[in-house]
Amino acid sequence: MADTTDLLVDRARGAVWLLTLNRPAAHNALSTPLLGMVAATLAEAEQDEAVRAVVLTGGPDCFAAGADIGELADKDEAGAEADPRVAHWETIRRFPKPLIAAVNGWCLGGGNELAMACDTVIAGDNASFGQPEINLALLPGAGGTQLLPRLVGKPLAMKLILSGKPLSAAEAVAAGLAAELAPAAETIGRALDLAARIAEKSPLALRLAKQAVLAAYELPLADGLAFERDGFARLCGSADKREGVAAFREKRRPRFVGR
Repeated sequence: MADTTDLLVDRARGAVWLLTLNRPAAHNALSTPLLGMVAATLAEAEQDEAVRAVVLTGGPDCFAAGADIGELADKDEAGAEADPRVAHWETIRRFPKPLIAAVNGWCLGGGNELAMACDTVIAGDNASFGQPEINLALLPGAGGTQLLPRLVGKPLAMKLILSGKPLSAAEAVAAGLAAELAPAAETIGRALDLAARIAEKSPLALRLAKQAVLAAYELPLADGLAFERDGFARLCGSADKREGVAAFREKRRPRFVGR
């Protein structure tokens, strides 16, 4: 059982929640209980209409260095096939609201897969990203082989997964794995600023826009364009769209309600 302090949840930032992985002695290793706490907290945030964006971080020194080695050592083939972590990962990936990773220090293995499950990544200049599972005679087991090629392309994904060699923060930004490079001391603040900016937008438009972008990874182009058009049409009939247009014309800040 994870200690409840293994995940710190700051709900006091208005429409933005800040989630902090807090196992510093284990370099924020993603134990099954910790991963379950992340999934459960995101499920809670999904149901709370006041929450419009979430920032996920590991603090100033380390995002997450990977899976819990103690758990991994005891896992056999049957245990891997019946792993409850699969459901936790699915909950995280399906979170419908904007999810921003603020990454400092090591972001390796499951940590990198967790960052890739987020919608965008702010990387501190002390961060390093990689999939070192090959060093343990394993392959990434939480989406790394599928998500990494989609983000950085096949040649670089193959290099990272087959060699286990990590990328620096600057390399990760250049490769498209992270969106922004920040001084390490500013990483979390910049992620929170971005989340606050996003939280000002229409919740309905945010949800449909996120769905449309994610659909680009799953659908043929023609189907993706149709999916986008359907979302656009739905928003044209929304109260938030009417409010957005009115606020623009009246030169005031819009008051979006998510409908």
